[in-house]
Amino acid sequence: MIDQHGGPFGVGERVLLLDQKRRRYLVELTDGGEFHSHAGFVPHRDIVGQAEGSVVSSTKGAEYTVLRPTLEDFVLEMPRGAQVIYPKDLAPICILADIAPGVRVLESGVGSGALSMTMLRYGADIVGYELREDFANRAVANVRSFLGPAALDRYRVKIGDSYEGIDPTDGPFDRVVLDLPEPWRVVPHAETALRPGGILVAYTPSITQAAQTREALKGRWTDTRTIEVLHRGWHIDGQAVRPDHRMVAHTGFLSVGRFLGQGRSRREPAAAASPAAEREDQGSM
Repeated sequence: MIDQHGGPFGVGERVLLLDQKRRRYLVELTDGGEFHSHAGFVPHRDIVGQAEGSVVSSTKGAEYTVLRPTLEDFVLEMPRGAQVIYPKDLAPICILADIAPGVRVLESGVGSGALSMTMLRYGADIVGYELREDFANRAVANVRSFLGPAALDRYRVKIGDSYEGIDPTDGPFDRVVLDLPEPWRVVPHAETALRPGGILVAYTPSITQAAQTREALKGRWTDTRTIEVLHRGWHIDGQAVRPDHRMVAHTGFLSVGRFLGQGRSRREPAAAASPAAEREDQGSM
């Protein structure tokens, strides 16, 4: 669990080691433990009791800066059973879903718990559905490891298939967040579990998945949209400034809609005119 108070490192805590090439290593401190790499080893006792930002040396003279991992660090380096949603998509999902303290969320496809941890950090109360028990156990372990046992009071993971339905006793929900291959199959069930005005967000790797999800979000849904988040770093060294040669481009599409409620529907608007056609119409006025 991360120490929010910035005291000295203690046994049982996870730390992040950064080497001189900015390679990152996530380590859990134990009595008698050692961190090993190609550059020798660092006894954990050399880290325990040190302040954050300290530099320790390996038996071969390699230096490591010791920090507490951020949520981004933990998500990228944590033990995982399934592929995780990356940080560049985690924050936008929470904004699109308007995650806030006390918001009740159904999360289906919890995987290794990256999105769960992020929403819990935002204050959500989550019921998770996961098909695989090993993934569910890994997600719970990761949440406990980073956020501490108290976070589990707001996190309940069930072995279940949301394609088959959502247990009425679990709801009602304010939000439904999906990381599944076929999220459109959950939309009819979400309509029975969400309160009016509730939000559904689906993460899908391919645009065809997003398109099928958007097709399902017709009738009882409004304000539907799909976005893609691209992440490009910049090299800055004095006056030498340029975009990085590599960027984290496509990872997935985020599709979102707001539920109008049972018995309500919205007529779909006609297809929007192209910008060029709109300019021609304005010019004829």
